[in-house]
Amino acid sequence: MDSAERATNGGFMFGLFQSTPFSDPMLGELVRWRGFWRGSIQLESGSAPLVLTGTRTGPDPMALAVANEVQARIANWRAAIEAAMFEHYEPYAEALAAGEEPEASEGFPSIATPAAVWPHVSLQYVAVLPLSGHLTTELGYTTRWDEEHTLGVRFKGDRFLELCGSVLAP
Repeated sequence: MDSAERATNGGFMFGLFQSTPFSDPMLGELVRWRGFWRGSIQLESGSAPLVLTGTRTGPDPMALAVANEVQARIANWRAAIEAAMFEHYEPYAEALAAGEEPEASEGFPSIATPAAVWPHVSLQYVAVLPLSGHLTTELGYTTRWDEEHTLGVRFKGDRFLELCGSVLAP
C-alpha cells in the first residue's frame, strides 16, 4: 500500500482496529469514535447528535433500546426539563434585577414561566451512558442566560434525575 492509498484508507495499521459501522432501523448508521457509538437522532425540534455506550463490536443493546424510546419519552420529559431550566434561570434573573450583575446584554432573555424557556435553549446532544451504575439519558442544552455552560438534563426511564449545571458532550 503506497502513501496515497494509506491517506485515502486511513492507513492499513489503524484500519485493523476500527469498528464496523452499526446500522439501527430507527437511528440509522452509528460509528464508533473516541470510545462511543455516534450518530444522530431525529426529534420534534430537529436532528441532534446521539452518543451511545457500547463495546468495540457494537452499541450496548440496552442503550440502543433506550435511545429508540427517546422520541416517545421526550414529550413526557418536557415539564421536568422546563421546570429545571427555569429553576436554573431564576438566580441569573434575580442577580440582574438586584444589580449584582452588570446590565443584561441584548441576548439575556426575560422569562416569566417555565414553559417560556424553550425559545431560549438549544439541544446540543442526546447521550445514553452509564452514570452511577445506571443507564442514563442525558440531554445537553445550551441557554441564552448561561452562555458559558452546557446544561445536562438527566433521566432514568421517565424519572427526572437532575440538571447538571456544567457538562461536556461525550
